[in-house]
Amino acid sequence: MNRLRELYNTEIAPALFEELSLENVMQIPKIQKVVVNIGVGDALDNPKALDEAVQDLTIITGQRPVVTKAKKSIANFKLREGRAIGTKVTLRGDKMWAFLDRLINVALPRVRDFRGISADSFDGRGNYTLGLDEQLIFPEINYDQVDAIRGMEITIVTTAENDDQAHALLSKFDMPFRKG
Repeated sequence: MNRLRELYNTEIAPALFEELSLENVMQIPKIQKVVVNIGVGDALDNPKALDEAVQDLTIITGQRPVVTKAKKSIANFKLREGRAIGTKVTLRGDKMWAFLDRLINVALPRVRDFRGISADSFDGRGNYTLGLDEQLIFPEINYDQVDAIRGMEITIVTTAENDDQAHALLSKFDMPFRKG
């Protein structure tokens, strides 16, 4: 069993039950899934960029990503409907817990001039989205094999009813929120 999942089951869930003064154990907020997304804007000019993004995401998450396509045409961006413009992975279960463990304890502390992540990135329904500027903060990525530095978006989907419950849940996992 994963270290973070065990920590959630033994310490975090009971503490949240008391802290949020819930009536039923089924109301305790949980992390449902983690979605990691890389938008590849230069995929229109350079088709190889999308392959590199897929390869990076596979190495980081340990799961094969799906290629996302444009939903509608936008003339200003020279974008046609159905063109491949990014890649994403949805993690659940053990892979999700392993990824979160690496993100919180290994990757985020490796960010240059790191002062914590914003506590304002909740969506109002208890989900948190975090933007990263480069994929190099993950130790699995070999710096010499990177063709371009790409940013990524990590969305943590929870069962929390509001942002305060989700913030309490992620804080218990030692998510490094910025103070003040």
